[in-house]
Amino acid sequence: MKLEAIPLAVLSLTMTPILGQQPVDYNRLIDDAERRTLRLPPKAFPELPSDVVRELQRRGCTIPQEVFTKKPHNIIQGQFARPGQTDWAVLCSVNGVSSIFVFWNGSDKNPTEIAKMEDRIFLREITANIIGFSRRISVVGEDFIMRHYKAYGGSKPPRIEHQGIDDDFVEKASVTWYLYAGKWFKLIRAD
Repeated sequence: MKLEAIPLAVLSLTMTPILGQQPVDYNRLIDDAERRTLRLPPKAFPELPSDVVRELQRRGCTIPQEVFTKKPHNIIQGQFARPGQTDWAVLCSVNGVSSIFVFWNGSDKNPTEIAKMEDRIFLREITANIIGFSRRISVVGEDFIMRHYKAYGGSKPPRIEHQGIDDDFVEKASVTWYLYAGKWFKLIRAD
């Protein structure tokens, strides 16, 4: 039977209970999952430079933990500006909104903020009635960037001279942030 052959009144009566109840239950699950998201204080990461910890605390940052990884994460160390310079990137959550802060050469002075988004966007169904936070950052290099560009297309990467930051919605999609000539390139891939 074709959908257009079903009288609109019957379709409306059939769907009303489903649509009338689901948003309330789903919104409740999302609200609960957002509240239950584990967010660690910056001091939980002893490897972070102490000046960076103080700056994150000053900003009111906590570091949200995605549900699949048990070891504390969402702070990374890499060479995001140039080879030989050690930088730190931290996923910082304040009032339910996360950004990636990049601390150049481990200094708390003038960090760069990128990829600011609501934490709720990264909530996903893990099992029936269980929703968890699924955003994770990691360090990626030229091989990763070029392999994913060849597989998925998207914007052509600039010349790769150092590392990038992969901003992953685990098992969904990700964006690799790459700094080139003072500008952040957003390279998209699918999982």
